[in-house]
Amino acid sequence: MQSTLPSKTLLLTRQDVAALMTAAEYVTAIERVFSLYGEGRTTQPGILGVHSRDGGFHIKAGVLDLERSYFAAKVNANFPQNAQRFNLPLIQGVIVLCDAENGYPLAVMDSMEITIQRTGAATAVAAKYLAQADSRFVTVCGCGNQGRVSVRMLAGIFPLERVFAFDSDISRAEMFARELSDELSIKVEAITDLKAAASQSDICVTCTPAKEYFLKKEYISPGTFIAAVGADNEEKQELEPALLKESKIVVDVLSQCATIGELHHALSAGLMSESDVHANLGQVVAGTRPARESAEETIIFDSTGMALQDVIATAAVFEKAQSQDFGHLLDFAL
Repeated sequence: MQSTLPSKTLLLTRQDVAALMTAAEYVTAIERVFSLYGEGRTTQPGILGVHSRDGGFHIKAGVLDLERSYFAAKVNANFPQNAQRFNLPLIQGVIVLCDAENGYPLAVMDSMEITIQRTGAATAVAAKYLAQADSRFVTVCGCGNQGRVSVRMLAGIFPLERVFAFDSDISRAEMFARELSDELSIKVEAITDLKAAASQSDICVTCTPAKEYFLKKEYISPGTFIAAVGADNEEKQELEPALLKESKIVVDVLSQCATIGELHHALSAGLMSESDVHANLGQVVAGTRPARESAEETIIFDSTGMALQDVIATAAVFEKAQSQDFGHLLDFAL
């Protein structure tokens, strides 16, 4: 590891971040960090949630020793009614990246793009190890940016033929279907019958702000892989707890999922204990716990968002920006 003397702090907007990284680079970075976590080569990431009247904030932080040692802290705001009330995004925030050897603030950047991309990459990595290799049909619940990124990243791994788009706002699902059909040359269809779509899907992705479950056990066929992405606080829920009880559960961070993920609701209902969880994704990627073991297994990835994903993605963006003399430099000492 090498640490250079600090000079100035790099400032990157969302457009800057989007211009610097490809989907494949995010997937590579996220797979690497889960492997490091599964091998026990990282410190435990931290998380703090703070509720507000109409939304909330969460703070995720962690340290990673890569080619140099990095610390990153992300502050994300999550306000589900922002689009209707203020014409603002649901998620907004910033990430601060520091040199973990001397504390200097290396970069401050928008968190929206990194959050969306690293979350979609985690879904793709989990699906790579836990979905059936010939998966062709996908149902996506939630037709916002996260749903779009999830489909794009899955399309880079699987021979997708058909995508079903489900949203509480059918017009959003229809727009989603038009855009991604043209972009990916895959048949993407807006649907209202979730049971019919999910029952014939190899992969289901849920990425909504729902507070009541909508994906039921009876909708899911044996062998399905489900990435449950939406629940990142204790009030959110997308999956019926009975579905978790009947499935193999893989988490990103067990302590987080037990308090703010889909697992939290199954635990609260008395349907499961933490010992029923098969593994964390890092253990699967590192090969210390088995991945899919049969074509009939229903497997759920409970994705609450691990801070180390933010650290490695932010570090990668920072290093690319440095190599290309990209962004604006600030001197906070002035």
